[in-house]
Amino acid sequence: MRLGPFASVLILFAHPYPHRSRVNRAMLDGVRDLPGVVINDLYEQYPNFHIDPQREQALLQAAKLVVMQHPIYWYSQPALLQQWKEKVLTLGFAYGPSGDALRGKGLLSALSTGQSAQSYRADGANRYAIEETLRPLEMMANHCGMTYLPPFVIHGAPRLGEEEIQAHVGAYRLHLQRLIQGVDRG
Repeated sequence: MRLGPFASVLILFAHPYPHRSRVNRAMLDGVRDLPGVVINDLYEQYPNFHIDPQREQALLQAAKLVVMQHPIYWYSQPALLQQWKEKVLTLGFAYGPSGDALRGKGLLSALSTGQSAQSYRADGANRYAIEETLRPLEMMANHCGMTYLPPFVIHGAPRLGEEEIQAHVGAYRLHLQRLIQGVDRG
């Protein structure tokens, strides 16, 4: 699939304990200097969960690619990201009559999991693929007229050594660079 270049990338970073996360911190540090990337640290911005929908909607309108970067918590996203979706993706803005602000934008999930890739299979401990776990995000993207991109996933985060983390960070950076440049995925 060929995508046009993304001039502006909005990373919605949602980690309630970023100081404990070697992987998500490294991922963020690895891409923060890319041209056109805007990082919106939701837990830093809204420690009391009092989200400013107008601010968030303005950030979304300026972006062409939205990246939701977070760890998987109980087969879902952290609570603040769910709250963000409920407050920001409103009728008339993200969907419904005249709700086309997100139409045509890309949506990428950039995730870390605590378990191995093998655990996210039909015969694995979790019984479902990570893509099945993320189906609600794909449905949300579709409902808002967005292009849902295959997720970028780093499995087994707590057990990764520093070299492995840096290799994943390099792959994440390259993936975003290719999306920004509109290079073929695959």
